[in-house]
Amino acid sequence: MAPVIRALRATSWADVIFAATGQHKELAQSALTAFGLVPDLDLALMTENQTLSSLTGRLFLSLEPILKELAPDLVIAQGDTTTVMAVATACFYLGFPFAHLEAGLRTGNLRDPFPEEFNRVVCGRLARLHFAPTETARQALLDERLDPRAIAVTGNTVIDALAATEGTPPEGLDSYLKLILMTAHRRENFGAPLEGVFRAVRDTLESRRDTQLLYPVHPNPNVTDMARRIFEGVPRVILCPPLGYDAFVGAMRRAYLIVSDSGGVQEEAPALAKPVLVIRNETERPEAVAAGVARLVGTDYDTVRGAIEALLTDAQLYRAMASGASPYGDGRASARIVDVLEAFFGFRQQRALADFRPGTTITETTE
Repeated sequence: MAPVIRALRATSWADVIFAATGQHKELAQSALTAFGLVPDLDLALMTENQTLSSLTGRLFLSLEPILKELAPDLVIAQGDTTTVMAVATACFYLGFPFAHLEAGLRTGNLRDPFPEEFNRVVCGRLARLHFAPTETARQALLDERLDPRAIAVTGNTVIDALAATEGTPPEGLDSYLKLILMTAHRRENFGAPLEGVFRAVRDTLESRRDTQLLYPVHPNPNVTDMARRIFEGVPRVILCPPLGYDAFVGAMRRAYLIVSDSGGVQEEAPALAKPVLVIRNETERPEAVAAGVARLVGTDYDTVRGAIEALLTDAQLYRAMASGASPYGDGRASARIVDVLEAFFGFRQQRALADFRPGTTITETTE
């Protein structure tokens, strides 16, 4: 959201009120700091050991009076969190138009990823405007019989943010070793799936002394407890708290390969010419897999370990996956979104949208 907030605040016609619910508070704060943003409203709704139902209830109770007081001309939310689903639904109940950023991502399976796929489907039914990152996402919305005039293919603003960030890698990395950067936090991977991935990475480190692991560990106890148990005492392993945005971008730029179940990393890694192994069974971002710069490997021990070994030993495969193809953006998504919104509010006539098409790399954008 940061590039969109900044782009809208640079216009003469938009009065932007930035609200945060507190979901992923610590992780969000580091990103906000990197872009110099402070929420105008911080609802601080999160509690320990909360359920999805209790979180959703608190969101509705807090959002309704705020929306009634502000009476916004448009509400914009990004992604597929419970926050976004609740915002879209509250806007529907109260009659305020809602715009969905990163619209049209689908796996077709409401239980995978859980609950994100459900959240995305709800937002798709309720949004007035859909900012789809790719043509594949646009087609998914059209398949759900949504109005094509309400859909704009913009690229993903995550690439805008990436283009504006040089990144400083954290300390402790050995430049002579091949760095494996890992992120793992998804709810559907808790338990045996996560254990299979961790053991595959651990055994790779123990068998190959030319590798090093950096794992910023998600604070959820389902993740931290297992990470400490499996990686304790393993050489060349760095377990650390979640990194700030600048440090994480620096770590991605420094990495040899990335193992992740994150949605954003599936978009960022290809733009940085880093092979990414996606430790999920399904992905709502098939473009990178189709382009050959990401591989969907699931969580099976043998499959994950084999995929890592292949990238470490097969130079031709590595070059193909590190091609730098960027299916998700060229760094100008925010400008396209502002153009659409300016026409939506009637400040100018709608001109033909310069829809994003894959092919422009992050390097070309920043030059």
